[in-house]
Formats: sequence, C-alpha cells, structure tokens
Amino acid sequence: MKPILYIIIPCYNEQEVLPITAPRFLAKLTMLRDLGKISDESRVLFVNDGSRDATWDLIRGFAAADPHYLGISQSRNRGHQNAVLAGLMEAMDRCDITISIDCDGQDDIDAMDAMVDAYLDGCEVVYGVRSSRRTDSFFKRFTAQSFYKFLSAMGAEVVYNHADYRLISSRVLREFANFKEVNLFLRGLVPLVGFKSTTVSYDRTERLAGKSHYPLRKMIALAMDGITSLSVKPLQLITGFGLIVALVSFLGVLWALITAIAGRSVPGWASMTCIVCFVSGVQLISLGIIGEYVGKIYLETKQRPRYIISERTWEAKKSERKS
Repeated sequence: MKPILYIIIPCYNEQEVLPITAPRFLAKLTMLRDLGKISDESRVLFVNDGSRDATWDLIRGFAAADPHYLGISQSRNRGHQNAVLAGLMEAMDRCDITISIDCDGQDDIDAMDAMVDAYLDGCEVVYGVRSSRRTDSFFKRFTAQSFYKFLSAMGAEVVYNHADYRLISSRVLREFANFKEVNLFLRGLVPLVGFKSTTVSYDRTERLAGKSHYPLRKMIALAMDGITSLSVKPLQLITGFGLIVALVSFLGVLWALITAIAGRSVPGWASMTCIVCFVSGVQLISLGIIGEYVGKIYLETKQRPRYIISERTWEAKKSERKS
C-alpha cells in the first residue's frame, strides 16, 4: 500500500513567493505519485501563520482550484515553530508521512525523492541537511555554524546544518504529540523521540521572491529557546563558575589578611572597585540566566495552547455546499 504524504508548508506574509513555489510543490507531489512512491490521497498543506498580507487569500484560491491543496490558518501569528507544529498535528491522522519545508523555495524539493526512498527503506525520520553554505554571506555562514556548534556545546541534541526540512512518519508524530512543551525547538525535540533516522544532503539556493522573515534577532531567540528548553548546562556552568569565583575570593581574603598582619597593606580603591565590579557582573549574568529558566517554567505551567486554528479550507468548502 502506497503511503499518503502531506507536505507541510508554514507561511507568513508570503504573497510574493507563494504563486511561484506552490505549483512546484504540487508538481513534486504529482511526480512522486506517478512514480508509484506515494498515494494519490497525498496533499500539500499550507499553514498560514497569521499573515497580514494576501497569503491566506492565495491559499484559499489554491485549495478551490485543486483538491490536492489544503490550508489551515492560525488565529494569530504564533511563530514559525508553532506553525510547523500545527501543520504536523493537523496532518498526523490523515497521512502516513509528512515533509515540512519552508515556502521560499530555498530548500531543494528534489531531496524529497530521497527522503521518501529512505522512509520506504525503513527510516521513520529523515533530516534534510545542507551540503554546504557557499551561497551564504560570511556573516550568515559564521553565525549559522556558530549557532549549531553552540547548541551542541550546551547539550542540545541537534543535527548539524539541519533546519526544519525533514520527513517524519505518522508513527513518530503520535509519540511526538506527547511532548507538551510550550517553548518549541523542533530541531532539538524531534531527535529526542528516537526511532530509526537518517540524513539527506541537498544544496540550498537563494530565496525565489520576497524577503526573509528570520533575521539574526530571531535566530538568537531560537537558540535561547533551544538551550533553555533542552539543557540545564548553563545552570551547571553558573555553579562551576561560582565555585571558581568563591575559591579566588577566598584566596584573596587570605592574601589580604596576611598582608595586613605583616603591616604591608596599602589602602587603594582600584583593586576593590575591580573586585566589586567583577563579582557584581557575575551575579547579574547568573541571575539573568536563572531568570530565563524561571520565565520558561512560568510559561510552561500556564499550559496555554501552542496554536489555535481559526479556518480550514475544507471546512469552508463544506459550508459552501450546505448553503
């Protein structure tokens, strides 16, 4: 029996690029179907993440023109990770496999062939991994590679040079649904589920149209979410650093006492000022890191919904038929 594939595509203010990439996704779906790898019940599922432009109107138009297009719209903008999650959870009981991919056309859609082949060979998760970053600027390449290395150093389990282009089976998704984190970092959460996995390499190209909605600021925020959601290593580093500072301070006290007893002490404000500033800085940084964890705990205990679907294209069709 051929597997049903749902291609999950998060969209936020993508009216410029969607008319270009939507036909490409459908063509890839059709090609995989014609090759006998997937079922004709496979679909392209767009997730509108509270766009302020004509993105949702375009998605509804696609769905009206071809039944292989589906769309859901969130009640407001909740961010890329929540949009991907909404699509995955919506598709979980409708398909056998999902492939999440951005709508900007930068990820090579032909890598889907190898992903589906890997699934047919027994893999439940297939990660799309960039083979190189030669198309990136030096700053983008440096920050991105540092991002992955820093996450790994902090104890977050991530696949190097993998973003959110991946195949996940419905079997894995049902287990993943038990992860209730509000602070989502899918790149680190999916490996925690386990199951047989592999990687597929591909080349990433320039964005086909529009502008990126993932600047450095959002990348840093995502890194912080990844670290504080998946690792307690920063707290352990604070403890270790605190012990070192305490030891140095203790040695400094002994030196001051010995100097005072020997009568060689000279009053001075420079050394005292340096010590006070150093210790104060360490305390403030430590409190800031602890505050990040406390804030995450605060958000998790509220158990607010991670996404709210306000519209579905197939429900709109049903209401039109009834009327």
